[in-house]
Amino acid sequence: MNVLRNEEVVRLSFFIVVLLLMALWEALTPRRQLTVKRCWRWASNLGLVLFNTLTARFLIPLGAAGMAVLADRRGWGLFNNISVPTWLAVLLSVVALDLAIYLQHVLFHAVPLLWRLHLVHHADLDFDVTTSVRFHTLEILLSLGIKMAMVLLLGPPVWGVVAFEVLLNATSMFNHGNVRLSAWLDRVLRLIVVTPEMHRVHHSVLRRETNSNFGFNLPWWDYLFGTYRAQPAEGHEGMSIGLSSFREEWVDRLQWMLLLPFFGRGGDYPINRSSGERK
Repeated sequence: MNVLRNEEVVRLSFFIVVLLLMALWEALTPRRQLTVKRCWRWASNLGLVLFNTLTARFLIPLGAAGMAVLADRRGWGLFNNISVPTWLAVLLSVVALDLAIYLQHVLFHAVPLLWRLHLVHHADLDFDVTTSVRFHTLEILLSLGIKMAMVLLLGPPVWGVVAFEVLLNATSMFNHGNVRLSAWLDRVLRLIVVTPEMHRVHHSVLRRETNSNFGFNLPWWDYLFGTYRAQPAEGHEGMSIGLSSFREEWVDRLQWMLLLPFFGRGGDYPINRSSGERK
């Protein structure tokens, strides 16, 4: 229990620090001009992550780190049944979990029913650090279930799971940042981490760009599986953020985010859905 309590403190501390640093960076050197009043968007996006966190803690209190503790006690999973140095088990676990998140992300773009949940993330009319936490509650619960299943299979050290969670949250806030990076620095960083310039393409209103650059943390999977797109067709200043079927500001209000999957128009964005327009 001490491990789990420490995990919560570590994750929350990193979340608050990175959020504040990214918000300051955005204020000093914004990449794009925002189109919706920040107070409404921020209140709704941050309100959603608070609601999701409380719901997940109530419904699935064990969590991914708790599953790692249980797997260790029961001897479940790969790394609890082979002899490898702890540092290597942590490293391999982080990489394997990141691959799982990449594949999960592709799945949520491929299956129309799952896309209806995921479109809440893409319907945001602006792109900044708070977009990184804008996910429907049902998607968060499904994602947590997938992570727990992966932890059960891998049997990673508990601090490997904590390291992955902290890294994923931090890099997700970074690559959703409305911040300006020099071209040379962006090129270098893209070798090891998903950058804002890389991930912003994924939030384009154009279907072919929405279905690219799925990585949140490591960029390698997009390179390896052919889902990488270097730049948006209209450029970062000229591209439209969001979805073509949701252009009204009400989609950035908390109550509508929760309801959007149940009445919203999914459109032709899912990967396996044919469309006359391949933009």
